[in-house]
Amino acid sequence: CKQEMLQKKNAVLVDGVILNGPITDSKAGEKFVEEACNIIMEEVIQKADDVTEKVCEWRAPETLKQILDLEMRDAGESHQKLLQLCRDVIQYSVKTSHPRFFNQLYAGIDYYSLVARFITEALNPSVYTYEVSPVFLLVEEAVIKKMIEFIGWEEGDGIFNPGGSVSNMYAMNLARYKFCPEIKEKGLSGLPRLVLFTSEECHYSMKKAASFLGIGTENVYFIKTDERGKMIPEELEKQVQRARKEGSAPFLVCATSGTTVLGAFDPLDKIADICEKHGLWLHVDASWGGSALISRKHCRLLHGIHRADSVAWNPHKMLLAGIQCCALLVKDNSGLLKKCYSAKAAYLFQQDKFYDVSYDTGDKSIQCSRRPDAFKFWLMWKALGTTGLEERVNRALALARYLVEEIKKREGFQLLLEPEYANVCFWYVPPSLRKMEDGPEFWQKLHQVAPIIKERMMKKGSMMLGYQPHQGKVNFFRQVVISPHVSREDMDFLLDEIELLARDL
Repeated sequence: CKQEMLQKKNAVLVDGVILNGPITDSKAGEKFVEEACNIIMEEVIQKADDVTEKVCEWRAPETLKQILDLEMRDAGESHQKLLQLCRDVIQYSVKTSHPRFFNQLYAGIDYYSLVARFITEALNPSVYTYEVSPVFLLVEEAVIKKMIEFIGWEEGDGIFNPGGSVSNMYAMNLARYKFCPEIKEKGLSGLPRLVLFTSEECHYSMKKAASFLGIGTENVYFIKTDERGKMIPEELEKQVQRARKEGSAPFLVCATSGTTVLGAFDPLDKIADICEKHGLWLHVDASWGGSALISRKHCRLLHGIHRADSVAWNPHKMLLAGIQCCALLVKDNSGLLKKCYSAKAAYLFQQDKFYDVSYDTGDKSIQCSRRPDAFKFWLMWKALGTTGLEERVNRALALARYLVEEIKKREGFQLLLEPEYANVCFWYVPPSLRKMEDGPEFWQKLHQVAPIIKERMMKKGSMMLGYQPHQGKVNFFRQVVISPHVSREDMDFLLDEIELLARDL
C-alpha cells in the first residue's frame, strides 16, 4: 500500500510517514456514526420510559470484564465488533433515564438537552475565548443572567464548571481571596488561622475543598442542625464567637439549600443576619435545591437567598439538563472572579484582538479547556420555557407528597420525617420485626434490611433506590423524585416491590 502511494504523483515521505491525503476513512467513519446513533436511538432513547425494561442488567465485576472484552490490542477491531461493543455497553449500564431509577439526585431524560449534548460533542468546542467559541460564550452569558434574576440579584457574575463540588471549592477560594487578596501571590505563609462554618448536613465537598485549598479540615466548624436537618442559627453565632476568642479568622459561612440526604433547607435570612453582623461571606450550596427557585409555589424554600454572596446551582439535577451542568453564581459584578483566578496567559487572552475581549471569559475559570455546559440548559429552557421548567419541579414535589401519603397508609413503612423537598426517607419494617420491642436488637436487625432489599432489586433489575445510615439512624431508604417520566403508578410500584422483595425477611 505504501509503495502504491509513493508511486503516485507528488507523493511525499517524511520520517517514513506518507503525508499525502488524509489517513482517516471518512466514509467508514460516517457509516459507523450513523449505525451507532441508530443503536442509541433504539436501545436508549426509545426505551427510556419503558417500565418493562430493566433498570440494570446486573453482573459481577469479573463477569462483566469478560463480557465487555476490555483489552486494547495492537490491531483495531472490526466495524461489527465495535457496534456490538456499543450494544454491550448500553445493555450492562444503569439506565438512569428509566422511570424507576431513584438512586441519585439526578434521573430521567430531557430530549432537548440530549440533542444539545449531541451538538456540542460533535462540534467539540472549548469555552474560553470568543474567537473559538462565539455561540457558546454568548449562551453562557444569557443563562447566567437569567439564573441571577431568579436568585433575586440586580447584577452579578458566574461561570459553569464541572460539578457542585467544584462550585463550592470556587466559592471557598473566592471568599478567601476577598478576605485576604494577597494570598494569590504570597500563598498561605503569614496568614492567620482561617475558619469557615457549615452545617452537619452539608455536602462532603466542603471538607474536600478545605483540604484541597490548604485551609484544613480541622478549620471547618460544623454547626448543629435541628431534627429536620436545618442549621441552627444560634449555634452558628456561638461558633463564630468561639472562633474569634480562639484568635482565628472566620471568613465564610456555607448554608445548604437542599441537603443531600434529608433535603433540608437552612434558614437563609437568619444566617445572612449573622454573616452581615460579623462580616462573613455567605455561600449557599443550592446544587440540589436551587431549581425550586423556578417554581413560584416552592421558591419560598430558599427565602433570603438574594442576600448570599455566592450560590452553587446544578440544573443537571431537578431540571434534567444532563450531567454535567453546574453554575457558580456570584453577586459581585466588579470582576472579582477574574481577579481571583486570572493568570493572563498571553497566548490565549491577548488584549489587542480585533473584537471586544471582555467576551473572553476563560480567565475567570480555574480550567483552561471547558465544556459548553450552559448550552444544554439553554436549549432545554428555550424548548420548555420557564413555565415548563416550573411544571417539572411542581410535579416532582407533588409525586413526593403522594408517596409520603401512601407510606403513611401502609403497614411496615415508617417515615423518618415529613419531607419539604423531593427526598422521601423511610424505613421498611418486615413482618418478622413488627412485634419486636423498640430497642438495640430491633434497630440492629432493621439496619440489615435495606441492604438486602437493595441487593435483590439490583439483581432483579426492577428499580434502583438508595439507602444509608445517617446521624445515628440505622439504614433507611432515600427515595428521590425527579424525572417527568415518573408517574403515580411508579410510586405505587416502588412500595409494592419493596414488600415483595422483603416478604421472607
